[in-house]
This record gives sequence, C-alpha cells and structure tokens, in this order.
Amino acid sequence: MAHWLFKSEPDVFSWEMLLAKGKTGEEWSGIRNYQARNNMRAMKLGDKGFFYYSNQGKAIVGIVEVCKLAHRDSTSHVDSWDCVDIRAASGLPKPVSLETIKTDRRLADMVLVKNSRLSVQPVTSEEWEIVCALGGVKA
Repeated sequence: MAHWLFKSEPDVFSWEMLLAKGKTGEEWSGIRNYQARNNMRAMKLGDKGFFYYSNQGKAIVGIVEVCKLAHRDSTSHVDSWDCVDIRAASGLPKPVSLETIKTDRRLADMVLVKNSRLSVQPVTSEEWEIVCALGGVKA
C-alpha cells in the first residue's frame, strides 16, 4: 500500500466537509499540475493519505482513504485531467504542524518539506509511521 498527502484549505474544503461525505467520499477535483495528476493515477484502492491544511493552519489533521481510482476530473473540459475520490478514514488526535515536520530531522526529505507547492504528493512508509506517531495514531 502506498501513502499520500492531499492539500486543502479549511475555507475551501475542510476535514469536516470530507467527514460529512461519509463512505461515498469526494472527488479530489480541480488539480491542474501534471505531477500531482500522475500521483493520483498511480494510486490504488485503499491507499491511505494525510489530509493537510496548506495555507490556513499548515497542519496534517486527518487520514483519508482512496475509494475510487483515477478517472476524468468532472471539473475539467479536457480529457487530460484525472482525479481520485477519497473519504475520511480517521482524524488525528493531535494535528501535526508543518513546523513540527520541518524541525524533525527524520522528515527532512519529505516532499512536503522539499516541494511544498505540490498539492498531491507521495509519503514514504517511514514518514507515514513518524507522522502518525506524532499525531497520536498507530500506523
């Protein structure tokens, strides 16, 4: 199983909004970056990801699950943009801030630190376990 990180803004699409979608989840649409799109194309059903607030809050606040494989993004008028659907799996008892991630040497190579603008990014298994532990979740 692969791990990922999905960025959002609480005033655009919040963790609470994803929770309200239930098992159906939500199409992770509107991504217009080829690398992020390719990351979504590589995802498998059941892959887990972090739900991250990028500008307001700057913290990982929840864990999501891929519930629908890559398909045409319904917000695009061209066939080249794909997305996946995700659903909320669990919240983090303790949100993990970007500051905490940046100051933890074990996470120095995390894409979130190295390429902070990428909206959908991979997370290594080791990074996943560390962040889960920091957030009070058993990986």
